[in-house]
Amino acid sequence: MTTISSQLQDQLVDAASGARTFAYAPYSGYRVGSAVLAGDGTIVTGCNVENASYGATICAERVALTRAVAEGKKQFVAIAVATDDGGAPCGICRQVMVELGPEMVVFVNDAAGNVRITSVQALLPDSFDGSGLINAG
Repeated sequence: MTTISSQLQDQLVDAASGARTFAYAPYSGYRVGSAVLAGDGTIVTGCNVENASYGATICAERVALTRAVAEGKKQFVAIAVATDDGGAPCGICRQVMVELGPEMVVFVNDAAGNVRITSVQALLPDSFDGSGLINAG
């Protein structure tokens, strides 16, 4: 697992906590913020955006990662997730994290400021990475 300085960790966790304030969660009330650290040092944030058609809801982690990809980022070092209770990323987010940043450090923090440090590999061991897919193009 990559080592992140405590200063950079604090910056990433603070960015995720700040992004949480923008969450659109009228149905669950469960506000989540995320911040991803790209290989170039850029921090990109995201928040969850719910929808009355629940399947259309997108989690904060996927917002941050897809936003970063849309901005041309291709390498990711770490991701922070901020929730009220320190909830870990869902299964879909874990799969996206494996796809885009399998070596990322993951910081999960709660509203009290407690931070748990883990990794994408620990969150989704023996993951599906697409290496067996046939490249049709």
